[in-house]
Amino acid sequence: MGSLPLSSSDAQLLAVVVAIRAARGGVGNLTGQDLKSLRLADAESAVTAVAALGWQVEGDLIGGNPDTPVAISVPALAGTSDRRLPFGKEKRSRVSGWTTRTLAAKPVRKTSSAARLAALFLAAHGPAERHGILPADLPDLSRAALPELLAKGFLLELDGSRYLLADAVRHLSGMHAPSNPPPPRDRAAAEPLSWDGWKAQASVALRRHAEAVEHCPRCHMATVRVAEAFMRKAVPAQISESVRAAYGVWTDAQPDRGPGAAQFAAAFRAEHGHGPSVKQLCVGMGWGKQPRDLRILIIRQLIADEWLTNTEPVPWTLRPGRAAQASRVGTAGPDATGARRT
Repeated sequence: MGSLPLSSSDAQLLAVVVAIRAARGGVGNLTGQDLKSLRLADAESAVTAVAALGWQVEGDLIGGNPDTPVAISVPALAGTSDRRLPFGKEKRSRVSGWTTRTLAAKPVRKTSSAARLAALFLAAHGPAERHGILPADLPDLSRAALPELLAKGFLLELDGSRYLLADAVRHLSGMHAPSNPPPPRDRAAAEPLSWDGWKAQASVALRRHAEAVEHCPRCHMATVRVAEAFMRKAVPAQISESVRAAYGVWTDAQPDRGPGAAQFAAAFRAEHGHGPSVKQLCVGMGWGKQPRDLRILIIRQLIADEWLTNTEPVPWTLRPGRAAQASRVGTAGPDATGARRT
């Protein structure tokens, strides 16, 4: 896909759909209605671009009968041996159906072609319950559209090259464990540490903090999400210049962000028994609709300005910082900043 000389996301998305349908014998059928369902910004240009690759469109997809199948020949897939997409009939049908379901998923219905193509890549390469790594062959235009998937709720998290599919689309994940994995040579080294095993190795204070989050009656978070947050290796988010520029604009509209955030963090700790996450604080302050990278930068700067502090990299440890304490913001009661400093 990435090696094809296609300059538009419309053409790239069309090429993916055609290639899947042509995977078995080098010829795939597409109707005008199929083309319309792809919601391309410029369908005619996309068809022209695909034809320019040498793919033979044996009919009129644009002005013909929308229900008449039009055969599209893909020469590179026509060979009977050493095929690039060695699909059997059943597998090809399943992949084609999965593609249709993914493109029709509610979070991507009204997104750009670049974002919908990115959704196919990320769903295909992303585990259902764990973070995935952005595929190296993700087209540049689709890579630039990733914030759109985050804003629309297709992605739950996007942090540098790591991403997490949202709950609503995890069933579309194409990553499954092999049915008969080979036995590991070193079982202890091959098997990841379990959540209970991690807690058994943690200090008393850290384990107490982790269990306070895990069993918090106010947060109601799934154990698997809490475990992943504590056990994963921290990877610093890379903040782009565009996000820094957006932060400058955002601060002009938030003159009281420091005292407000400190007061919220103190009240949260008093109510929950642990600090808020970045997302919980931003949502609580009414900043939740900002892109994730911008939210991270907001919290980083509040920590740098000492309105907040935390115990890096332990999650859920945000609390009022020195500037808040000097201003007596969020320190009215003895438990306002939480008794535990995990």
